[in-house]
Amino acid sequence: MKTILVTGGAGFIGSNFIKLVLQKTDYSVINLDKLTYAGNLENLKEIQNNPKYKFIKGDVSKEEDVNSLRDEDFNFIIHFAAESHVDRSIDSPNIFTITNVIGTQNLLNLAVEKDIIKFVQISTDEVYGSLGATGYFTEKTPLDPTSPYSASKTAADLIALAYHKTFGLNLNITRCSNNYGPYQFPEKLIPLMINNAKNDISLPVYGDGKNIRDWIYTEDHCDAILMVMETGKNGEVYNIGGDSEKQNLEIIDIILHELGKPKSLIKFVEDRKAHDMRYAIDFTKISEELGWKPKTSFADGMKKTIKWYSDNQDWLDNVISSEYKEYYKNMYEGK
Repeated sequence: MKTILVTGGAGFIGSNFIKLVLQKTDYSVINLDKLTYAGNLENLKEIQNNPKYKFIKGDVSKEEDVNSLRDEDFNFIIHFAAESHVDRSIDSPNIFTITNVIGTQNLLNLAVEKDIIKFVQISTDEVYGSLGATGYFTEKTPLDPTSPYSASKTAADLIALAYHKTFGLNLNITRCSNNYGPYQFPEKLIPLMINNAKNDISLPVYGDGKNIRDWIYTEDHCDAILMVMETGKNGEVYNIGGDSEKQNLEIIDIILHELGKPKSLIKFVEDRKAHDMRYAIDFTKISEELGWKPKTSFADGMKKTIKWYSDNQDWLDNVISSEYKEYYKNMYEGK
């Protein structure tokens, strides 16, 4: 039986990936997570006693924490662990370089040392920058990051590719569009708007709200990652998209309609610095080479997501610390 080391497995996508692996495959999982504000073991409550699952608390940016894994037996590394919120990267950019760049390099060193079967670097479509009104990101689109977050992920991707070329590490990079679904920390657009709307709190919308993102249900993303791990061609980058482009205001209208709340809750706020206008993914490569396509329509995914957050207020109350509430207030009320 083979084992996957998952970094950042207590976060949003990582926890969904671990549960999918344990439910649908025979792999065992080791979860390395620092347990920051966005990493929560409550996300994994249902599998915490699974004999094929092991949790280790550790920080990928600390060499000693990564080196402590030398005696663990694993065959793959799926590297989710990252600082990922653009607003925070503008406010505190240093931690993004430390975690996303140094942390990735520490894991790559471990992967080479242990001669693992494959390393999968989980990246983002934000490394490509911003699109105009037409066109799509392909794997050949030049990298053009515009925030400290996307720049740190770009650097990590390039280091990963260098380890493939220099050390012969079997490696793939996945670059995905915006995820949504259960267990996403409520600083991101969809859970933030759901939580605020259902509690009759104003919905802060950057600029005119017309920024466009391509959305993918997180379970579909996790299916794609597993497929890349098992069958992706050595050294290749794969874009993963949901074929669901929506303006931010369209998303908010759906949420307000589903919850029966008024549009008067919308509050337009000063736009984010260097706010990318549009992302859209061309996932032809992963579709043609590996046979993957998203299964969940945006309409169905949103209904499931809104219901999950509506049914899990206790989870929201537990993960939103008093420190986060103060940060949120300062960010969106300009204090």
